[in-house]
Amino acid sequence: MEMIGYLAACLTTAAFVPQVWKVYRTRDTRAISQAMYLIFSLGVFLWLIYGWYLGSWPIVLANGVTLLLSLSILWMKFNE
Repeated sequence: MEMIGYLAACLTTAAFVPQVWKVYRTRDTRAISQAMYLIFSLGVFLWLIYGWYLGSWPIVLANGVTLLLSLSILWMKFNE
């Protein structure tokens, strides 16, 4: 059952990679909602804490990587 968690974690985290790559490559963040990414990043951070509390590595790893990806987009948004 934990394998399903790892697979889900890989897929949902990988879904962010094309967006990060596009923003990094083009430096264009005009179409990205700052509020959405702030709220999303907070939610991902809370999932990370929750996963840590449960000792669930699929939750911790997926949300740790996703948080880094979403914060990198926010960083580029703030520095446009």
